[in-house]
Amino acid sequence: MSGVIYDRVALIGLGLIASSMFWAIKRGGLAGEVTGYARSADTRDTARRIGLCDRVCDSVTEAVEGADLVVLCVPVGVMGAVMEQIAPVLKPGATVTDVGSVKRDVIAQVMPHLPEAVHFVPGHPLAGTEHSGPESGFAELYDNRYTLLIPMEGVPRDAVDRLRALWEGMGANVEEMDADHHDLVLAVTSHAPHLIAYTMVGVADDLRRVTDSEVIKYSAAGFRDFTRIAASDPTMWRDVFLTNKEATLEILGRFTEELFALQRAIRTGDGDHLHDYFTRTRAIRRGIIDAGQDTAAPNFGRGQTQKATG
Repeated sequence: MSGVIYDRVALIGLGLIASSMFWAIKRGGLAGEVTGYARSADTRDTARRIGLCDRVCDSVTEAVEGADLVVLCVPVGVMGAVMEQIAPVLKPGATVTDVGSVKRDVIAQVMPHLPEAVHFVPGHPLAGTEHSGPESGFAELYDNRYTLLIPMEGVPRDAVDRLRALWEGMGANVEEMDADHHDLVLAVTSHAPHLIAYTMVGVADDLRRVTDSEVIKYSAAGFRDFTRIAASDPTMWRDVFLTNKEATLEILGRFTEELFALQRAIRTGDGDHLHDYFTRTRAIRRGIIDAGQDTAAPNFGRGQTQKATG
C-alpha cells in the first residue's frame, strides 16, 4: 500500500482512463477523496450507479474546487476550453495533469489559462482497450504499463515526484521526456499504426468483391487486430491526428517510402529483401514481449479483458 498521496483528486471526463484511475486509486488507498465530472448527464448517472468516484458532481467547477490534483481526461481538442472553465476555482498549489495522447498541442492549449499558483505536469498513460465509457474501467489497466510525464520548466520537482508516486501507486512504470520527443515517439508507436489500421479496414470495406460476411468469417489474426484498433473512440483519434500533425505526417512519409520498397521487392521477386526486412521487424516484436508489454500467446496475446497499449 502506497498510502494517501493527494487528499482530493478530481477526474474530469469519466471514460476508460478516468474510471480505471479511480479503481486503481481505491485499490492502493492513494487519495482521501476522488471527485468526478462528465459533460453528459447519462455518464454522471452511470458513474453514480456503479460507485465510480466518491462524489460525482454536476458541474466541472464543483468537481475541481479544493482538489490537490486535477486530471483532465477529455479529448485533446477540448483541453484548453476545459482549463479555461476550471482556472478561476483551482486551489493555489494544486497540480493539473492530463492523459492526452499528444503533448505539445495540449501544453499550448492549457498554459494560457493556468493560474500562477497552479502547476501543470502533462502526462500520458500508455494503456487502453478498444472499449470506452465509465463502465469499461478496471483497476489493473496500468499494471506494468508505461506512463510518460513531461516536467515543465519552473514546475517544482516535488509536484512532479508526487504525480509520479501516484502513477507508480496505480501500478505504472513512469518515465519522463520532453513534449516534442513524446509526440514523435507516439507517432511511431501509436498514431501512425492507428491510421494504417483505419485505412486497412476501410480498404476491406471498399473491396466489394470480398463480401462483409467473408471479411468477418475469415479474418485471420492480422486483419482481426486491425479491426480491434479501428474500434477505438473516433472523437479521440480525430483530435490526435489534428493536434499531432507534424510528427504523424513525418512517420507516414517514412511508412510510404518503406511500403514502396516492399512493393518493388514483391514485384521484382526480391525474396532476400523481404526475408531480411521481416527478420528485422520480428526482432522488434520479440523485444516488446521481453519488455513485458505483451505475451507470446495466440490471439495477439490478448484475451477478453487483457489490456492493449494505445
